[in-house]
Amino acid sequence: MPRIRVIAIVLILAGFLGLAYDGYTYTKESHGFNIGSLEVAVKEKETINIPFWCSAGAIAAGALLLLSRRSGSTI
Repeated sequence: MPRIRVIAIVLILAGFLGLAYDGYTYTKESHGFNIGSLEVAVKEKETINIPFWCSAGAIAAGALLLLSRRSGSTI
């Protein structure tokens, strides 16, 4: 399978995942301070949103790569 085709498929899948999930949340842990054997840690939830235009652009770019390879033109 040519490299361009794999990249196109990955772009399309990433675009559809971005549309489906809209973003993701993760937990970031930072250490506050230590007093002897006592350790105070702070956990914060961070959310990263994936814009609609980014997901749609990935789908469009992947589709264009697939179509350009089928028509025989080179990039």
